[in-house]
Amino acid sequence: MLQKICVYCGSSPGRKNEYVEGARRLGHIFEQRNIELVYGGASVGIMGALADAVLERGGKVTGIIPEDLMRKEVAHDGLTDLQVVSSMHERKAAMADISDGFIALPGGLGTMEELFEMLTWGQLGYHRKPMGMLNICGYYNHLSTFLDHTVEEQFVRSSHRGMLIVDDDPERLLNHFEEYESPVTEKWIDREST
Repeated sequence: MLQKICVYCGSSPGRKNEYVEGARRLGHIFEQRNIELVYGGASVGIMGALADAVLERGGKVTGIIPEDLMRKEVAHDGLTDLQVVSSMHERKAAMADISDGFIALPGGLGTMEELFEMLTWGQLGYHRKPMGMLNICGYYNHLSTFLDHTVEEQFVRSSHRGMLIVDDDPERLLNHFEEYESPVTEKWIDREST
């Protein structure tokens, strides 16, 4: 059951208005489905728009932010719960521990790093939670194609590639989350065949 979903996204609004609009739409759907948002705790960019959208409809939002980013990312002062931690490592671990799934909205290097860490943890069997990208305006098209390439070049198993759900519609993405079954973790190299 999806009670809390962690969303990784940009502290910038990005170039297209659709990125912020898509984040707001996801926030409203979270509130409709009674899903609590877990995110990085900022009041700016896509991060702030997402949190505001959940809060304005009476939903719950937990923000987790490191002390040294309190000023840079401008911590949101209207959240249901704002947790201040000492490091990025602590932030990511806390977000992962309390969340039932992970979604990436458009964002930069931090968004990618957080998403890929969760994918790696899922591949290794450290968690069995659904992970996805909300592909607003085709933002993740090239990344999705690259991930397909990693399978073709035999660096990633197709079952592990399949752990990342990609959709441009937030309702469908969450429906896929509810049906998600994590693949059985296998060794990449069969030692007996080498």
